[in-house]
Amino acid sequence: MTKTSFRILPAALAFVFASAGLSAMAQTTATPSTTEKVEKESKEAWDATKSGSKKAWNSTKHGAKKAADATGHAAHKTGEAVSNAGGAAADATRKAGDKIGEQIPGTAQHDAKKP
Repeated sequence: MTKTSFRILPAALAFVFASAGLSAMAQTTATPSTTEKVEKESKEAWDATKSGSKKAWNSTKHGAKKAADATGHAAHKTGEAVSNAGGAAADATRKAGDKIGEQIPGTAQHDAKKP
């Protein structure tokens, strides 16, 4: 090979690579194929599903927190009601015991009632 062919060979390779690059660029600017359209629509559907799932999760989490708070509030009120009812029952039992004790000689209630 001569010196001239060594100079022409790199120029020819550069021309080939440039041609390939131009054809690739021409393909990307063309209208999208059916496969590309389906891929794009699938990605958009996936993104929408992901977003909807996140919204549903947040809504469920918020609803569960509200339900737990309401349950805790109801349990507290029920505990107060039971405590109040138990206290009232104990007071009534003590009053009945005091009335009975007033009738029995030797008890503190009977001795306290003496004039």
